[in-house]
Amino acid sequence: MVATVIRPHRGAPPRLLPAREDLLPAGRVGRGLVGPGLLGPGLLGRGLVGWGLVGSAAALVPWIWVLANTLPSTATVSNWSTAWVGLDAMEAAALLGTGVLFLRRDPRYGLGAAVAGTLLAVDAWLDVTTATPGTGRVLAIMLAAGLELPLATLCATLAARSFTQPGAMIDAWVNSDRQSLDGSTPDG
Repeated sequence: MVATVIRPHRGAPPRLLPAREDLLPAGRVGRGLVGPGLLGPGLLGRGLVGWGLVGSAAALVPWIWVLANTLPSTATVSNWSTAWVGLDAMEAAALLGTGVLFLRRDPRYGLGAAVAGTLLAVDAWLDVTTATPGTGRVLAIMLAAGLELPLATLCATLAARSFTQPGAMIDAWVNSDRQSLDGSTPDG
């Protein structure tokens, strides 16, 4: 029998739990399922989703090559200001949501932090790569290095930290009805 090690809360010693293969449908033992939530239990196997994402990443490789070889080096864009205002508005919303959730000690702040950090990193990349040579590029680099990337790093740190906090959400479907190896029985 395979055992799982869990640490129920910070400072507590780890416990070994027996594997709950009896909770999985026949034929799916050890392959893993997506628990309740967005995809629902058993709706899609973890392997299907994982390989779908890996395949999507692989499909982007030739697309990136096509873009690199066919896109013009310059372009006139009619909605340039709308694109930048929209990106900055999304950044502001993500930062606001992250800050409010963090102040309320809501463990979901990590999701907002991940989104905010990603948007800030994308903003820094686009600022630097689309800036005109000279003063414009120097200002874009200074803004990216002095504000956007440090704030993106802070957000990434908050996002990573949110998944190691004692209050992080645990999938009840996976951990329900388990007992420790010391012989105690589950409640119920």
